[in-house]
Amino acid sequence: MQALARHHSVFFLILRRLRAPLILLIVLFAIAVLGLTLAPGPVVDGRTSYLSFFHAFYFISYTATTIGFGEIPYTFSDQQRLWVIFSIYLSVIGWAYTLGSVFGLLSDRSLRQAIAVQRFVRQVRRLREPFYLVCGYGETGRLICEALDRMGLRAVVVEIDEGKVGELDLHAYAADVPALCADAGNPETLRFAGLTHPSCIGVIALTNDDATNLAVAISARLLAPRVPALCRAEHDATADNMASFGTRHIINPFERFSEALALSLHAPKASQLMDWLTGVPGTEVEQRRDPPHGHWILCGHGRFGRQMLSAMDSEAVPVTIIDLDPKPDGVHRWVQGDGTGARALLEAGVEHATGIVCGTSSDTDNLSIAVTARELNKALFVIVRQNHESNRALFDAYDADITVVPSRVIGHECLAILSTPLLVPFLDEVRARDEDWCGSQLARLTGRLGWRVPEIRSERINLSRAPALHRRLMRGETITLGMLLRSPSDRERTLDCEVLFLERDDDDHLLMPAAATRIRAGDELLLAGRRAALNDVGLIIANEHTLAYILSGEDLPGGWIWERLSRRKQVPSRAPLP
Repeated sequence: MQALARHHSVFFLILRRLRAPLILLIVLFAIAVLGLTLAPGPVVDGRTSYLSFFHAFYFISYTATTIGFGEIPYTFSDQQRLWVIFSIYLSVIGWAYTLGSVFGLLSDRSLRQAIAVQRFVRQVRRLREPFYLVCGYGETGRLICEALDRMGLRAVVVEIDEGKVGELDLHAYAADVPALCADAGNPETLRFAGLTHPSCIGVIALTNDDATNLAVAISARLLAPRVPALCRAEHDATADNMASFGTRHIINPFERFSEALALSLHAPKASQLMDWLTGVPGTEVEQRRDPPHGHWILCGHGRFGRQMLSAMDSEAVPVTIIDLDPKPDGVHRWVQGDGTGARALLEAGVEHATGIVCGTSSDTDNLSIAVTARELNKALFVIVRQNHESNRALFDAYDADITVVPSRVIGHECLAILSTPLLVPFLDEVRARDEDWCGSQLARLTGRLGWRVPEIRSERINLSRAPALHRRLMRGETITLGMLLRSPSDRERTLDCEVLFLERDDDDHLLMPAAATRIRAGDELLLAGRRAALNDVGLIIANEHTLAYILSGEDLPGGWIWERLSRRKQVPSRAPLP
């Protein structure tokens, strides 16, 4: 993909391309008009008549455009008709050449791209609401755009594959998604896409090319330092380079899953709690069995396999590695092969193993390994790597214990960060807790809210986000979390949501705060629950009438007139002056 042209006017581009046809057409019209003025007309009142330039231009104009009103102002002479015949064929040649040039120009790739760029730039320039710049509209990019659309946030997409850009029109997004087919690694492209736009609140680089993602991270750091960047990196060198430029969030899908696997082996309840909190809102989380300890088999020692091996080593799990190119390290047992046949699996001890990781770069090989291994050991815990979303039906039909889809791993991580930045420190706190605490919290939360992934939202108690609550707190009123999380329609009923984390400016952070916890001005609450309940919380903290009903049961009058009348009744009358 070539760099975008710097022209800003399609009109002048068209004029440059049609310069020769337009000049030819003008010259032919000038010759026809001039010849018609010189041709002698009929004799009128004893004098030979001639057409003026205006009449000649008028006649040639409607004749050359095939309209043909007739001969003016008098019937033409034979000389004039002879010249008109010559002019007609002359204009046909000129129009044929001009129209052919126009059609050729319309099919020109450069012009179509220029028109698309200009239309895209206008769409981005007119955005007045916060938006994310999404670079790459593959499997992960599509998941992110759908999630942003559900959260009511706008997205601008840059994708190098024209076919994927065309898929945007097939998805029923609530708001239009401006998209440009271009190389996201080009800084000029990012400028066109709104990187320096005042409403741009983040850049998400999700392409399959680490070099492009790195270029996006560098451009974001230098051109828009205030805009946070969330970038995908599958190689450690790329991640280190991004970190050196101050990239806030760097996601390696294989590293993230290896951390999740290590957590599942070490603390399965904590892993389930995090899966429930970071999934796609509204989807049902399946209660899977926990990965067992014991002997494991790892098929494939590539980038994914190395991360899995590191996770298992951290939990002291014995592993046998099956790979076409064994690299004995004196620590693990190695078997040469690809694992698709029974011989290599039997040699690796599949009959007595507790789990297997099918982690090659081929979806076909991974499914073959999984099916063969399950036939040799029915109780085997199977983790399968799915490389392409197009093979989802095959992996769903197999029903592995865990299916690793890199695009989903990245998507869930992005959603955890985008939904609210406060979720990241909360998840770090969860990882540090013991298994019993995570198990009790998982049982309590799913008991109240079910196993469907909840909406996650944060609310800052300040004058702009929570004016009603903030004013009461500044007056010294005591308001607790339990008093606040009540239904606006029935204050005796508790809302279907939970406060997961409370962050304060003095670094006094509370994890799973109790209902009796007092709220202070400036607090930020991380909430999880149903969307309707979280909307009710937003209404309560912002609306004085709703908050008054929640706290005291008092139903204040609404509207300016009724409020004035109510205050007038409440003010005691003064005694008349003596």
